[in-house]
Amino acid sequence: MSDPRVFFAAERTLLAWVRSGVTIMALGFVVAKFGLFLTLMSAASGAAHLVHHHAWTDTLGVLLVVAGAILILAAQYNHHVYVRTLPQQDVPVMALPWITSALSVSVALCGLLLAIYLALG
Repeated sequence: MSDPRVFFAAERTLLAWVRSGVTIMALGFVVAKFGLFLTLMSAASGAAHLVHHHAWTDTLGVLLVVAGAILILAAQYNHHVYVRTLPQQDVPVMALPWITSALSVSVALCGLLLAIYLALG
């Protein structure tokens, strides 16, 4: 007897990992830009000598963005391997079976492009 709940549970798990990866990438963006924000705010208030932009915040931010992208790609790989182990009757026939993979890969690629932007900017 077919039980598509197993497959859809795997889909929800993948999407939860994608959400976690996006959260880590957003945290990396905030960390990378927060040092610059503090520098600009201190310069605007006339206290530029108190806060200096540190390169380590940029590096940590880029590393977090890359870690989020790698997490998403690893989750996509795990999902793909797991779905291949399911019996054929547990995998429902879908109109666009590649849509979850496309979402995961495109979000991870956007994360890597963001990391390049942060590293160069």
